[in-house]
Amino acid sequence: MNASVTVPIVSMRGVGKSFGTQCVLSGIDLDIRKGEVVSLIGPSGSGKTTLLRCMNFLEAYDEGEVRIRGALLGYRRNAAGALVRESERVIAEVRAPVAMVFQQFNLWPHMTVLANVMAPLTLAKGLREDQARSVAGEALERVGMSAKADVRPPQLSGGQQQRVGIARALAVGPEVMLLDEPTSALDPELVDEVLEVIKSLSRGGMTMIMVTHEMSFAAEVSDRIVFMEKSRIVTIGTPREVIHQPEHPRIRAFLQPWIRRSLGNAAAGAAA
Repeated sequence: MNASVTVPIVSMRGVGKSFGTQCVLSGIDLDIRKGEVVSLIGPSGSGKTTLLRCMNFLEAYDEGEVRIRGALLGYRRNAAGALVRESERVIAEVRAPVAMVFQQFNLWPHMTVLANVMAPLTLAKGLREDQARSVAGEALERVGMSAKADVRPPQLSGGQQQRVGIARALAVGPEVMLLDEPTSALDPELVDEVLEVIKSLSRGGMTMIMVTHEMSFAAEVSDRIVFMEKSRIVTIGTPREVIHQPEHPRIRAFLQPWIRRSLGNAAAGAAA
C-alpha cells in the first residue's frame, strides 16, 4: 500500500496546552484520515476550540506533536531532541493544507463579498487578480453566494456571511477544513442554510473537523465523533456509539437535554 494513503492527514500525539496555570488540553491523541468528517462535542470549556486551533497552530501547543501530512507543525527538534519553534515561513508551509472557518465571520465590512474571498488568494498565495477573481467566483458558486458577489457583508444575513466565510476557506484549496461552531452566531432560522453547505462539502469528500453543539447534525454527517471533557478526550466512536447508543454515563448525561428535545419534537410531529 502507498505510504501516503496510510499517513493521517492530521495526527496528534500527547498534545497538551496550558494558559498560565490552567490546563486546557492534556494527552490528546487523535488521527484524522483523508475524507473523514469528525465532530468534536462536549461541554463548554472542555478544550474543543483550543484543540481545533492547535491543529493549524493558531494556538501553539506546549506538549506533544501535531503533524500535517506527516510534517511536524510549529516546531522542529534540536540535536537534544527538544522542540524548538519553527520559522513563520515553515509553519505557513506545513499548515497550508488546512483552512479554518470561525464562529464569528471575520469578514472585512468595507470590502465586497468577492473581494473578501479574493483577499487570501492575492495576499497569501500571490495569485494575479484575474486568477483570484476566477477562483473566488467558483468558491462562491459552491456555497450559493455568487449572486451576492458585489454586496458588502453588512448587507447580508448572518447565514449568508457564514457561507461567504466558508467560500473564503474553500478558495485556498484546502485538504482539511476546520469549523469552529459555524452556526453558533446565527439565529435559529438561519442555521439550516449553513448546515446544508457543510453537508454538500462532506458529500464531496472534503476532510472536515468541526466543533458543534448541533447533535442531530453531527450524528448525520460525521464518520466519527470525539467527546471531550475537562481538557481530555473521553471517547471516540461512530455516531451510533457516541450519540445514539452511548455507553459512557457522562455522555448520556451530556446528551439528555438533546434527547428530551428530540423526543418532544417527535411527539409534537406525531400529534400534528
